[in-house]
Amino acid sequence: MITVLVFARYRALLGFERIEVSYPQPASMEVLLADAQFEALPKNALLAVNQTFVKRDAKLKDGDEVALMPPVSGG
Repeated sequence: MITVLVFARYRALLGFERIEVSYPQPASMEVLLADAQFEALPKNALLAVNQTFVKRDAKLKDGDEVALMPPVSGG
């Protein structure tokens, strides 16, 4: 199982704050993001696996924790 945590405004957008998913191995962030549950997620979302920022082609394995976050701005 892969645990997906959703932060900030993406919680309302996707309708959940935590979900567990399973995909055939080898899985990738691209496979996860292609899942219908995540279709509303904007393309500019920040992605992290096990608390490390990753790109969309990152590999996923059973037990990983994925975080989906909106871009951060400041000033």
